Amino acid sequence: MATRIERMMERLKELQGELEAAFEERRAALRYQVVRRRVVFEAGVRAQHRAARVKLSVFLARTRPLVVLTTPVIYSLIVPIALLDLFVTVFQLICFPIYGMERVKRRDHIVIDRHLLAYLNGIQKLNCVYCGYGNGVISYAREIAGRTEQYWCPIKHARRVNGQHPYYPGFVDYADAVAFHAQLDTLRDQLRHRDPPKA
Repeated sequence: MATRIERMMERLKELQGELEAAFEERRAALRYQVVRRRVVFEAGVRAQHRAARVKLSVFLARTRPLVVLTTPVIYSLIVPIALLDLFVTVFQLICFPIYGMERVKRRDHIVIDRHLLAYLNGIQKLNCVYCGYGNGVISYAREIAGRTEQYWCPIKHARRVNGQHPYYPGFVDYADAVAFHAQLDTLRDQLRHRDPPKA
């Protein structure tokens, strides 16, 4: 018999499926689709997008000077983000085969496609590439860290945790020593034989 938590997790999966269906409906309304990882617009959409583009001179004139001054701070993060990307990639290439775990597909997390939108000017496109890469690397690293945590220490924290990775709800309860020893091998085995849980 499923526990209350398992039933709630199943409901979350159902809601995720409904959310994906709603996103698909919205894509159709906006007249584009994704075919083999490639964005395909219906006829005439690109021309409408180009007509909606804000010229670079107008965009810069509307931007507050203090916002412009923060640009070096924002873009300086490219160094630690790229290093994180490199280090988590090397980590999983070395460790995951030893643990018998399937590697995380980087391309499933780092998605750079907003620069294809014709209604964005050059600066906006650059910003979108940067944000797609930065947030993608963080998502990629989080997935690798989540799988690693399930392998080594699948125990819930005593205190509430914001922004849990999708593996966390399946961890054993804090202070339940019997469950930890009984379920550790099963939780590790899940990483070898099935896709990661969907939140």
